[in-house]
Amino acid sequence: MFRFHKTLDIITLFHKANSPASTRVANLLKQASANASAGATIDQASDHSAQNKISREPFELNITEDHPTSDQVQTILGYVGQSGISGIISGARDEKDALKKFNENPDSFTRPTVVDWNSGKAAVGDNESTILKLLNQKK
Repeated sequence: MFRFHKTLDIITLFHKANSPASTRVANLLKQASANASAGATIDQASDHSAQNKISREPFELNITEDHPTSDQVQTILGYVGQSGISGIISGARDEKDALKKFNENPDSFTRPTVVDWNSGKAAVGDNESTILKLLNQKK
């Protein structure tokens, strides 16, 4: 019988390689991706502590040092809402101002920024609990 396979959710990290915060986030996401994809090892088979943790389905991790496109920025701004705009684009007052600042200077986009495109969520910075919450939220 023919079955459709569910595509993996896509998580993107807009990364800055020379930033320690961004490197920490990249490592955290790599570990979370590996944990989501892995089955129990022999050591884990007798360890039931993982049952208490929230887990998520495997996801495709995309780490990029490229700037986002204007369309991606607009989408991300929608994900964070009015209160999060200045976190995404330094000094922006609203979405229109943020897009203007980004188009004038793409480096105004804050990195690291983690985006879960399928769930419509974004997290700025290297706050581990915020990122893990984003990864473990249901749609």
